[in-house]
Amino acid sequence: MAASVSEPSLSPGLYIVATPIGNLGDITMRAADILARCDGIACEDTRVTQKLIRHLGVSKPLWRYDDHSAPNDRARLIQSMRDRAVALVSDAGMPLISDPGFRLVREAREAGIPITALPGANAPLTALALSGLPNDRFLFAGFLPPKEKARADVLEELGRVRSTLIFFETAPRLAKSLAAIATVLPGREVAVARELTKMFEECRSGTPEDVLAHYEAHPPKGEIVLLVGPAPEQEHDSDDADAMLRELLETEKPSQAAAQVAKATGLDRKMLYARAMELKAQ
Repeated sequence: MAASVSEPSLSPGLYIVATPIGNLGDITMRAADILARCDGIACEDTRVTQKLIRHLGVSKPLWRYDDHSAPNDRARLIQSMRDRAVALVSDAGMPLISDPGFRLVREAREAGIPITALPGANAPLTALALSGLPNDRFLFAGFLPPKEKARADVLEELGRVRSTLIFFETAPRLAKSLAAIATVLPGREVAVARELTKMFEECRSGTPEDVLAHYEAHPPKGEIVLLVGPAPEQEHDSDDADAMLRELLETEKPSQAAAQVAKATGLDRKMLYARAMELKAQ
């Protein structure tokens, strides 16, 4: 509903406004109020934001702000915030989550601009809630790299973190990412949350191999959140580690043996490497 003439104007500054990730009914009352009363809206895609404000019965100036915006564009927006209320939105969800809004917020803070954040819909947290994966500790890591080696390196690095991992992924790259998880992080449970809050929403979980087989048979579409559960809890003592190192040292270098045992047990890689060097010298 559009703001009436009797409603007070907003104080100048930056208003970070979460928008729906699919279902327009997920807009909060507070977000709708701010969008109705602000002086202008900075957005990724004016066509997407135009649909939202039309749904709200609002007409506002829309200023494009995205990955390609120049420093001068930020400077003009910040100057506008000194005497006008400027709302910042992304195409979907909370601004600054895997988008360039953080630069605008950083420079606005440095300029002394008042900043207000309005919480709302968020794809990573919605996917985590649906997945059934452990949620006491989680790590959001944006998009996985598109190249095979870089993707594997990131998975190996983050796989040592004892938490559920959350990534954004594109439909064309989902199969490659699931295959990489099966190779780099064997034994992990994964979940694919797709088209969240929309008509064809789904959340499918299982082993990487099982989920991969499903999506190879049924190519996915739409927006995707990919989750990887933490490594299963295992108890390993020094004797177990020594036995594994001794076996691997028959064919592998100490560094490679230590890396494999660290991945299998969760024990510290540097400690295992030092122990592997001791065993090799015996």
